Amino acid sequence: MDDLDRTLINLFAAEPRVGVLEASRRLGVARGTVQARLDRLVASGVVTGWGPDLSPEALGFPVTAFLTLEISQSAGHEAAAGHLASIPEVLEAYTITGVGDLWCRVVSRSNSDLQRVIDRVVAVEGVQRASTVMALATQVPYRVLPLLTEA
Repeated sequence: MDDLDRTLINLFAAEPRVGVLEASRRLGVARGTVQARLDRLVASGVVTGWGPDLSPEALGFPVTAFLTLEISQSAGHEAAAGHLASIPEVLEAYTITGVGDLWCRVVSRSNSDLQRVIDRVVAVEGVQRASTVMALATQVPYRVLPLLTEA
């Protein structure tokens, strides 16, 4: 990754609809260079998507919570992961170390609707317990761009 890659990523992050031709004009490089760089960044897994980024709040899901799930070790993680993937309100799920086995970020329409989401999450054989923490405010939103300077 060089300075042109970083500049290109920052440009597309700031203006995802800029287009390859306009990016080449702004950066002063050939259109083919921009396209080749973007293709390489996608193929190497650095760029994983082109948006759009969606707001759960604007879609009617203003409540965010984090669930730590304890699962039966004999059931394995795959069954629980497949079940979690089928629930639209589950935004992320990770196998974790420490207390608990799986960590999930979920959203709901209201505090009372959160119970429905939790009930759906735990409705799979093997989930023994769920512990929930509600988010009050976002202090640092999900971000990756600051890592560009470190890469």
